[in-house]
Amino acid sequence: RQLERAVDFTLAMAAGPPPPLEPSPLPTFAEEEFGEKFLRKTRENPLLGFGPAALRPGGGRASPPPSFPAGCLCTVSVLAYGLICFKKGNTRRSQLMMRARVLAQGFTFAALLGGMVATAIKSRQ
Repeated sequence: RQLERAVDFTLAMAAGPPPPLEPSPLPTFAEEEFGEKFLRKTRENPLLGFGPAALRPGGGRASPPPSFPAGCLCTVSVLAYGLICFKKGNTRRSQLMMRARVLAQGFTFAALLGGMVATAIKSRQ
């Protein structure tokens, strides 16, 4: 009986041609400029708290947006204002803004770390 199965299997294999060995062609993607790519990546990034990746399958938000983007904006704003003060010669205000920049960077890093911890805790549940 096993001999019959082996013969049937061998005949079935010999009946059809072998599958092609050529690889399938790679997909091609449209060229996108920096601004288009930046907007696409921003929409896809769940860390920023908006876009399709931040939504639950049911349609609601997974969590409120983290304060990471606000911290980045605050850091850049304080840095820009500090550099403007430095260029104008107001060294006292420039020094104060550089200290505020360090605090804003610390806040941004804490927000990023908190978001990572929250995501890790949610994934374990």
